Amino acid sequence: MNDKTLTAQVAILRAKMREWKRIQTERKMRKMAEDQDKKISVWSEYTDEDKLAVDKLAAGYIDFISRCKTERESVNEAVKRARAVGYRNLDDVISRGERLKPGDKVYAVCMKKTVALFQIGTEPIERGMKILGAHVDTCRLDLKQNPLYEDSGLAYMDTHYYGGIKKYQWVTLPLAMHGVVVKKDGRVIDIVIGEEEGDPVFCVTDLLIHLSQEQMKKTADKVIEGEKLDILVGNYPLKEGDKESVKRGVLKLLKDKYDIEEDDFLSAELALVPAGKARELGFDRSMVLGYGQDDRVCSYTSLIAMLDAANQTFGKTACCLLVDKEEIGSFGATGMKSRFFANTVAELLNACGQYSELAVRRALKNSFMLSSDVSSAFDALYAAAYEKRNVAYLGKGMVFNKFTGSRGKSGSSDANAEYVGKLRAILDKHNVHYQFSELGKVDLGGGGTIAYMMAEYGMEVIDSGVAVLSMHAPWEATSKVDIYETFKGYRAFLKEI
Repeated sequence: MNDKTLTAQVAILRAKMREWKRIQTERKMRKMAEDQDKKISVWSEYTDEDKLAVDKLAAGYIDFISRCKTERESVNEAVKRARAVGYRNLDDVISRGERLKPGDKVYAVCMKKTVALFQIGTEPIERGMKILGAHVDTCRLDLKQNPLYEDSGLAYMDTHYYGGIKKYQWVTLPLAMHGVVVKKDGRVIDIVIGEEEGDPVFCVTDLLIHLSQEQMKKTADKVIEGEKLDILVGNYPLKEGDKESVKRGVLKLLKDKYDIEEDDFLSAELALVPAGKARELGFDRSMVLGYGQDDRVCSYTSLIAMLDAANQTFGKTACCLLVDKEEIGSFGATGMKSRFFANTVAELLNACGQYSELAVRRALKNSFMLSSDVSSAFDALYAAAYEKRNVAYLGKGMVFNKFTGSRGKSGSSDANAEYVGKLRAILDKHNVHYQFSELGKVDLGGGGTIAYMMAEYGMEVIDSGVAVLSMHAPWEATSKVDIYETFKGYRAFLKEI
């Protein structure tokens, strides 16, 4: 055998070895995916008592997201519930010059859209806090400041969509109007139209299929354009034949019922959201279908976990932070990028007699946080978007995302391994079912939360929450057991950290 023949045979052998290794790797990956599919559902481990607790929490949650569809409504509900268990307004404490002590409970609100609840612990605050942080804003259609117009006998209101949506999902849905109109004299008029049985609703119209040949050739992001998301609000003319009579008829109704005039829209915040209550989903009622579950499913469980601990004694000061503007980058005075939280911590330290600039920095640096936000749930109808070993599954417990971001972890806050190990020990101790996930395949997409902004203080942060199907759609789906396990996880975090 000459050298050339031997070299050729070696090359063939190496190629066969590479192919064998590839086949073995694929088999191993398939088995891991199959094992993940066979992972026991949390339901199968529940007692009858557990199931009653699940349904009780789910009923409260369904009621919450059915009534609280804007950040203002969510914050108002949080304050109402907090006051019922002994929380006081931090501004009142400051104005009276009172000194806070361990066990005291206070809250601070920013522009009625963000709220922070604190329960003072026995340790100095500069040793760090334990923070549950979620957001209460959701994707929606906002009215523009000059919204009302008439065209061809139909009255419309012009909108500007808020957050990341598939615009085509918002056509022909019954929509309710929520928000406030502020008059020049300072009066605030609360608006909720479309939620009660006898209320009218609104909608974005769509082109009939018979005439949509050209429309159907467009890509999904162009089928419905942002400027076409105007809502239909009227067709009844105030006086037949008059110019803009339908528009004037709408204005008369608004004036008669709400004392709202056309220029009052300049100082209004009005949103269009899917009308109707959240519902139990499935023959077995195991899931929840509702609007705005990203991220009200985590804001609700965080809030309830915090209020559930109202009579406990903590070492570290506990905090539940519910913020606005996450869906559009956390900008503005009520977003996480504002100084609201750091300023409030400074005021809290001062009210406890512990203030210094260094104490504020230490308090933030030494804190532990669960960035309470949702994750994508595996959907078998769109399996190609997920990597099955690293995705959350409905019904398999609380979800942790060690990092979010996109592609090469761009824009992510990657949690510290030591912190993850600490949390695993806590969750196992309290029998909390949990899973770890990524937001889809590596090169496919991604997303972000408030985690990286809090991590900038130097604190330990990780994203944790509930898996959601159809995230950012007008109606989203979650599992009741995942909601309950997440509540248990937040409660264990507050108890043990």
